[in-house]
Amino acid sequence: MTVHNLGESNSLMNKFIAEIRDVNIQKDAMRFRRNVERIGEVLGYEMSKSFQYESSEVTTPLGTKEMSLPTDKIVLCSILRAGLPLHQGLLNYFDEAENAFISAYRHHKGAEDAFEVIVNYFAAPSLEGKILVLTDPMLATGRTLENVLKSLKKHGTPSQIHIVSVIGAQEGIDHVQKVFPENTHLWISAIDPELNARGYIMPGIGDAGDLAYGEKL
Repeated sequence: MTVHNLGESNSLMNKFIAEIRDVNIQKDAMRFRRNVERIGEVLGYEMSKSFQYESSEVTTPLGTKEMSLPTDKIVLCSILRAGLPLHQGLLNYFDEAENAFISAYRHHKGAEDAFEVIVNYFAAPSLEGKILVLTDPMLATGRTLENVLKSLKKHGTPSQIHIVSVIGAQEGIDHVQKVFPENTHLWISAIDPELNARGYIMPGIGDAGDLAYGEKL
């Protein structure tokens, strides 16, 4: 797997990341969602440079111009619910992409730290021969993405897989690297060093779904 860590270089994206981490700014759910969306736009732009292009003639009011335009068929797959703002950021740029949605959540038994990942909803077009872009804002243990990959197999074999995340833990990235195909690409805006006992990224941001859409029971 090739890891593209955009947080290693200075850019305006660092401001968006700082704001989604800040406990005071986090209180504004609309700003949190918009910042995640903007991070998705930046990551999507960088990812687009790796796709296939071909020359096409465009007619303007005053003549014609040869342009290099993208040709790949893309499916954006969002992991509900936290992945929705990130998905929208990518969809803003890949507006002709097909879309897929899958629900995956952690199930803790009581107060135990151990959990299992449950997948119980999935809607997607055929993935055969297309570029699959998986959006998961918080790449923590990597087990969610592993379960999603298993669920996607019945919908065909994509030509490439790209994972787009906002923040990841090194442990989770290492796990994904083991279970995903070698030609997978990870586009990420920050990598944090560790997980806590309940599998949350440290220092991270907290629960991305709750911050975007409110706390759940």
